Amino acid sequence: MAAHRKPPQRSLSSHTARTAATLALAGAATATGFDGTAHAEPQLTPAQVKAKVDTLYQEAEAATEKYNGTKEKADTAQRRLSGFQDEAARRQEKLNSARDALGSVAAAQYRDGGIDPAWQLALSSDPDRYLDGAALAERVGDRQAAAVSRVRRQLREIEQLRGAARIELKTLRSRQAELRRQKKTVTGKLDEARRLLARLTPRQRTEVTGAGSTVTRASRSAADPREPLGQAGPAPASTGRAAAAVAYAYSKLGSPYVWGATGPNAFDCSGLAQAAYRAAGISLPRTTYAQINAGRRVSRTELRPGDLVFFYSGISHVGIYVGNGQMIHAPNPSAPVRLAPIDQMPFAGATRVA
Repeated sequence: MAAHRKPPQRSLSSHTARTAATLALAGAATATGFDGTAHAEPQLTPAQVKAKVDTLYQEAEAATEKYNGTKEKADTAQRRLSGFQDEAARRQEKLNSARDALGSVAAAQYRDGGIDPAWQLALSSDPDRYLDGAALAERVGDRQAAAVSRVRRQLREIEQLRGAARIELKTLRSRQAELRRQKKTVTGKLDEARRLLARLTPRQRTEVTGAGSTVTRASRSAADPREPLGQAGPAPASTGRAAAAVAYAYSKLGSPYVWGATGPNAFDCSGLAQAAYRAAGISLPRTTYAQINAGRRVSRTELRPGDLVFFYSGISHVGIYVGNGQMIHAPNPSAPVRLAPIDQMPFAGATRVA
């Protein structure tokens, strides 16, 4: 009978358990490896990183200029809204004074035997509706009619101002929503560029961004923007104001690039141009695509120090020409304000504003 007894169930031996665990871990590792391979980024050479980063910076700068333009419009809408609100408050104050005066007269009439319909009209919570009765207007004297007419006009003016303020508020909110979208675009591209640069060694990053010697070399000429940068000296600036703008640009060499900044300690490209000419007493628009139309167009062969030079087909970058084929510009977040050849980017045009 013992030979036919069913053997008892046994747990896995330690050897079998180890084998199963090993297989399970191997499977998990294989799955993880496949998953990692699916999401792993290819190893880029420094040259490929540079090409990608340059494209990202160009796209971010184009988005920055759109942001700057939208911000300018939003600021204008905010000023208009504040103006409408302030004017409505002033008109309301005048209306209150006029109605107080009418109230005093009405009180006197009441003491004399009743309130004249004209004062009932002026003190009504809905004067316009009350005024619709033509018979009422005929029952008031000339002075009373004139006072009531002023109150009615003031009410309508206030309502018009409030209507304009409501429209401006709607515009402002639309601009603010657009700003948030554009900011997200800019920061997304800048973050991606930073992530790519972080994969390089410090030496490779310096080579890719070109940071370092340019600012040091340029600083030798900062004291006098007319000092030659090479064997042949630059042509003189067009005017004293142009020379002042160039001098300001030299004084800002090494300042950090911050998108949306207009100085005095950080700049984006159009912010530097605007600040330089503001220091020279000339008001420039905020964006590159507006700045290129702010003065007289000049050809590349006519360039003189102080001219604004623009790049890319979308007019998304600007620098301040300083002579000898060089400009001072705010390049991107990887490089501070510096001197650079105008040949390093696709030239799109130039404008002389002073």
